[in-house]
Amino acid sequence: MGGDHGPSVVVPGIRSYVRTHGGEGVRFLLHGDETQIRAELARCDLPTEMVDIRHTDKVVAMDEKPAQAMRRGKGSSLWNAVEAVKTGEAGGVVSAGNTGALMAISKLILRMSAPGLERPAIVASWPTFRGHTAVLDVGANIGSDAEQLVEFAIMGEAFQSAVRGIARPTIGLLNVGSEDMKGNEQVKEAHAILRDGPFDLNYHGFVEGDDIAKGTVDVVVTDGFTGNIALKTAEGTARYISALLREALTSNLQSKLGAAIAMPALKKMREKIDPSTINGGPLLGLNGIVVKSHGGADAKGFGNAIRIAVDLARSDYMTKVGANLGKLDAVFDHSSPPAAPAGEPLQ
Repeated sequence: MGGDHGPSVVVPGIRSYVRTHGGEGVRFLLHGDETQIRAELARCDLPTEMVDIRHTDKVVAMDEKPAQAMRRGKGSSLWNAVEAVKTGEAGGVVSAGNTGALMAISKLILRMSAPGLERPAIVASWPTFRGHTAVLDVGANIGSDAEQLVEFAIMGEAFQSAVRGIARPTIGLLNVGSEDMKGNEQVKEAHAILRDGPFDLNYHGFVEGDDIAKGTVDVVVTDGFTGNIALKTAEGTARYISALLREALTSNLQSKLGAAIAMPALKKMREKIDPSTINGGPLLGLNGIVVKSHGGADAKGFGNAIRIAVDLARSDYMTKVGANLGKLDAVFDHSSPPAAPAGEPLQ
């Protein structure tokens, strides 16, 4: 029921997933207003055996604060969908709803898989020259210590293996330079742990901002403050380039004719340079699969978010993450009180 469009995108998103990926062995539990959902199902002509409707007229508003959502959200479509993962009825949840509420409710119901992790990390699939690089965190944890950065590396590596099928993803730690003496203390400490620790990770070392688009590594690790700024900067740059191209290609009749011929290629270029078009950001670090869709995603984008959730649910992602996080416990002493919360998640 969340996002900019609710069932009018979610249900066609299921159809898009089924048409693109087949949908074999997948069922959908749709939580929300039954009347609205049935109207969309009729328009999309989806097989009835593939879909179950769980009616509720209670929803979490897109502008609701996370604390309010946790207090008043029980019985809402968002709450019920996450609870279905906890009970084992669902293998994963996909939502285009309120990001902060989804994160808070998911953490409350599913709990965190690592003792030191304050909240889930959001991963973005970033288009590069070599395919897609997983960048995390891109907005959930404003500040991260060395232990959390190592946790992000462990989760990002398992994500790329599960979703992209990369046997041994390479991992880079985002920094202001590639030399060992550069960076703040948290980054340098995380670098030493990833380089010398007991993890079976393919650690590349430090990477810089331009390495993201180059595809130098398969996983780029950073704190949510830096990651969110990088993501929004890339999105803004993509829109700026698109606007310049539009202006140049519509300046006169000759340019318009050329633009008409080049339009399919231009659309493909825009999709590749804009990370926001690769829809579906898993909340990594939870005891369950939760995928956040962009609120303004279209049916194709929502279908892609479903694909990511299905791939994660069918993989050994949780087992792989758990094994390496167990090794991390041996590196850090968790007997001391936990650090202060890292602040509200970025949107």
